[in-house]
Amino acid sequence: MELIVWTSAFSVGISKMDQQHLEIVRLINTLATTSEISVRSELISETLTNLTNYANEHFREEERLLEEHGYPELAAQKADHRAYRMKVVAFCQETMDGEENVPAGLLDFLRDWWVDHILHSDMEYRGFLEARGVT
Repeated sequence: MELIVWTSAFSVGISKMDQQHLEIVRLINTLATTSEISVRSELISETLTNLTNYANEHFREEERLLEEHGYPELAAQKADHRAYRMKVVAFCQETMDGEENVPAGLLDFLRDWWVDHILHSDMEYRGFLEARGVT
């Protein structure tokens, strides 16, 4: 699988959010560089748990920051986060059910969702928060 290469294009201009996004990318890349991951792999289970916990923490902090500054698209951001959580829960269930397509599907989903979310949804709040002096 293709790795996510972090560049300045991923920076939303808020240090804490950038650090969290970078950690999420690191976790995804860890999965991508591991050979022969199976649905019964401890790495899949452990990484799903870590990503779920870390993403939930990130979403809470991001939503709090956006709410604190009155971001007008907060509801859309929350909806994106909710959809992500639901998809990850589905992958967790499929993993527990032993479905063999989970590793490839999971990696594709994680890479595509996070790249799209950071470069589109999160970039939408960049200018809004910069105008309020948030860095």
